[in-house]
Amino acid sequence: MALERIGFLLHITRSHGIVRRYFVVNGFDGALTMLGIVTGFYVGDTQDLRLVIGTCVGAAIALTMSGLSSAYISERAERRKALAELEESMMADLGDSAHGSAARWVPLLVAAVNGMAPLLLSLLIILPLALAQWGLPLPLPPLVMAMVTALAVIFLLGVFLGQIGQIFWLLSGVQALIVALCTMAIILLVG
Repeated sequence: MALERIGFLLHITRSHGIVRRYFVVNGFDGALTMLGIVTGFYVGDTQDLRLVIGTCVGAAIALTMSGLSSAYISERAERRKALAELEESMMADLGDSAHGSAARWVPLLVAAVNGMAPLLLSLLIILPLALAQWGLPLPLPPLVMAMVTALAVIFLLGVFLGQIGQIFWLLSGVQALIVALCTMAIILLVG
């Protein structure tokens, strides 16, 4: 589907904000989950990077599947309801119209964004672990490098939210970072 067509379908359903929200919310979930797992392995002084990578990849796949299925089911229901209400008010079948097309495609687009956001951000956070596993030198130990990457990703998500909400980017980024640092602190205290 061409980007122009996707933009049109999102426009007529006013779904841009929903897609953006799903990207940030599930992306944040993915990044924070990876940070939690890596910090847990750091506390446990784990040296087996294969185990860490396998655990992180498993969690990333679960987050992806959860994001895909939950967003598709809920958005499909919402789009069908909206289409039915529109058809009722217009007293016409809109199944072959742009609104009917949007009711079929927008749930798939939203589900793709909701599922891919945690996967992509998780893979970015796991990347230092994979590089170390492949024997490439890192400036920091692999688990620490993955935690730093996770903190950077979470900070950038905060900056992105700041731009959306027209909040000073640094303040918004630091707010997101504080959540991540609190998560790390709790894991370190519990561990």
